[in-house]
Amino acid sequence: MGSKTDSYRSASAISEKPKQPAPWSSLAQRLRSLELSRVFDRLGLGREWYLIFCGGVVGAVTALGAVGFAKALHATEHTTIEWLREAPIWLIPLPPILGAFVTAVLVYYLARDASGHGVPQVIEAIHRKGGRIPLRVGLVKVVASIATVGSGGSGGAEGPIVQIGSTAGSVMGTGLRVGRADMSTLVGCGAAAGIASVFNAPITGVFFVLEVLLRDFSLRTFTPIVVASVFSVGVTQTMLGKDEAIFSMGLAGYAFTIAEMPSFIALGIICAVVSVVFTRMLHFFEELFGEVRAHPLMRPAIGALGLGMLGIIWAFASGAMGYHSHVPAFFGNGYATIADIVDPASYRSSRAGLDEALPMTLLALTALCLLKGLGTSMTLGSGGSGGVFAPSLFVGATAGGAFGLVLEQIGLMPKGGTPASYALVGMAAVIAGTTFAPLTAILLLFELTREPKVLLPAMLACIVATVVAQRWMRDSIYTAKLRQSGLVLGGTRDFTVMRRVHLSSIKLSPLPPEPIYPSDPLSKVIDLLTVHRAPDFPVVDPTGKHLGMLTGEDVRAALVDREAIPLLLVAELLRTDLPTVTIDETLDTVIDKFAQHDVACVCVIDPITGAPKGLITRASVMKRYQLALSES
Repeated sequence: MGSKTDSYRSASAISEKPKQPAPWSSLAQRLRSLELSRVFDRLGLGREWYLIFCGGVVGAVTALGAVGFAKALHATEHTTIEWLREAPIWLIPLPPILGAFVTAVLVYYLARDASGHGVPQVIEAIHRKGGRIPLRVGLVKVVASIATVGSGGSGGAEGPIVQIGSTAGSVMGTGLRVGRADMSTLVGCGAAAGIASVFNAPITGVFFVLEVLLRDFSLRTFTPIVVASVFSVGVTQTMLGKDEAIFSMGLAGYAFTIAEMPSFIALGIICAVVSVVFTRMLHFFEELFGEVRAHPLMRPAIGALGLGMLGIIWAFASGAMGYHSHVPAFFGNGYATIADIVDPASYRSSRAGLDEALPMTLLALTALCLLKGLGTSMTLGSGGSGGVFAPSLFVGATAGGAFGLVLEQIGLMPKGGTPASYALVGMAAVIAGTTFAPLTAILLLFELTREPKVLLPAMLACIVATVVAQRWMRDSIYTAKLRQSGLVLGGTRDFTVMRRVHLSSIKLSPLPPEPIYPSDPLSKVIDLLTVHRAPDFPVVDPTGKHLGMLTGEDVRAALVDREAIPLLLVAELLRTDLPTVTIDETLDTVIDKFAQHDVACVCVIDPITGAPKGLITRASVMKRYQLALSES
């Protein structure tokens, strides 16, 4: 009994130990003596100014990794395309299947978090794991994504790049032993740098992280992320020796007019429908492959086989339309096909009948929209590695181009207009509808095209797509699976504040002076009421593992009948339906647990042993929350 009592007291004392000074504090004090530190202090950055330097380093390192990844992916894609051009049609599924098998082996044996489209794993790491991402996850993600997308798997490069950059930020933060809030910022720096490098879009990288990953627009977070994004693009442009938009446009004769507003509102609604269907399709295949009774090594290959069969269907059908190419237009990231769809020249009749010209017909674009959605869902849902940004751009371009063709055929296209402008806006609208991040979508479209003429219609369509999609879909393409696992993301300032505060910053209430077992008489608990400050009592088994709680309300109810107290055991009043928390959880999850259960205390347990470490009271949580609000 005494040893268990000592373990209780030592567990409680652990939570009250003062924090050790950070290992970089002496270095920071020396650097703070420089004149430059005064400038940072005036900007309100205070003691966190070193994050700016770290952000620049993370941005530069991520750019090096992104350029290497992009070159390797391009070389693999080129090899696959050249092989497919010469291979018989029935061999089209072979490259995706081989790439899927390589991905499955890497993910299964080295890093399970490297599967899928990457961004949800980063969000979960930020909000549940203190921003810690193992280095092997980033390394495996690089090779697995090259194997998947490079072999023809339908996916994008941005998801892997986000995870690669986030890993770089996490590794640096772990090496410097920064706090949890700073770790999340460094992970965000890496993610922003990755997006900025792969799309040559520094502004989009910043707002993608602030709007999707961190949901925190404070100056303390914003500044180092901007620096990381700028450094990333600077290093990328220096290495590549160019600064060009990915999709250069030629809309010299186009001008947005108020007469087109109804058309772009309608396009926004259509893209919202496309976004919802695409998102639900992806999640359907994720659940479907999760229930398939096959070894995890085989599931990606099954998805790749399905993609390959779609490729065979496309090869036969496109041949009948005059497009003689064995390379399915929806394989890989699809950038070449997107470039054709958003090019005004592609819709001119002079290109019709060319063997290498993708037919810009309503049937062809509609088919590509459906096939890309199905192909991406099969590829990523089965466990392939790749992103959803590029597929969303592809689906949006085809949907927008098809809508523009309809307007043109019924005579509603204005003079100087082109379906290409609707394809462009469709790209941004589907991004907005799938991610619930309209600002990111608008900025991405501008930086991808450097075409300001489509900004106004894009702003309108993106807002409409986001609002309509949110009416039909509770979660974005990134957060649906996270909600299923219990991680609920909000978008308000309060949520942002609560996610930055961990239970480790709150003083725990001590445990009772001696452990309470289910077999103990209730009179023992009543005797402890005078010395135990918390109103509730945790109950453990003989090994010290937490079993449940004995609430003060139940004890008071038992006191009404004093004659029955000597006959009652703790087991008769034990509550096993109450939640527990760990010291690593954030304030938002704890408040949610208090809201679902009307209790005064929640037990903090050791995640490994299951032993109680202390009690967290509702009052202490609300006090810490108010303090965090005042500090922000």
